[in-house]
Amino acid sequence: MAPAALFDVDGTLLDTNYLHTVAWAEALAQYDHHPAMARIHRAIGMGGDQLLDELLGPDRDPSQDEEISAAQKALYGRFWPRLRAFDGAAALLRAVTARGWTVVLASSASGRDLEVMRRALGADDAITEATSADDVRQSKPAPDLVHAALDKAGARTDEAVFVGDTLWDVQAAAEAGVPCIAVLSGGWSARDLRAAGALEVHRDVAALLADLSNSALGRPLAQPRGE
Repeated sequence: MAPAALFDVDGTLLDTNYLHTVAWAEALAQYDHHPAMARIHRAIGMGGDQLLDELLGPDRDPSQDEEISAAQKALYGRFWPRLRAFDGAAALLRAVTARGWTVVLASSASGRDLEVMRRALGADDAITEATSADDVRQSKPAPDLVHAALDKAGARTDEAVFVGDTLWDVQAAAEAGVPCIAVLSGGWSARDLRAAGALEVHRDVAALLADLSNSALGRPLAQPRGE
């Protein structure tokens, strides 16, 4: 089996974190919740359930959670025509594939959102598998998403590297026992990401691509398994 490169999508391959922040702010405001945008941004990367816990507290009345999440999805849908892959994102996936890795998109997005993101990314020729919300019981920072991506790849934890942009990515990967390469394009600091345990930190995927030979993705972690 080839080693597995597991890629977060939002904020890592696509420039979407601040679009999600705006959509969550507008959805929450519809229900008279007004957390600071900075707080919302730092919660991006969590699933909706954990994000609402983070922003509104676990003692809130959860009866409106589904309505708030549905409003966020509808509001975010306005941005679909504006979704843009970061420079170097598609080239990175192709370069990693060329080095013998199995590329899996590790996303907890809905099927429709994932379809839109893959179209914006434009690198299906380099992608072997992808996860979606249907594959995950609990969202990041729980490790479910990483485990689901490993299952899709048919890889062990010592045969994989996760690439993400948030504290929640690094924590989820660590909980699953998979090393994490972090990029700064999601708005987190290098200090925060390193403190959480990131193996490497790069400015963005273009910088990771430029330094690929010196990265963990430039040297596969495990040899193919024998019979």
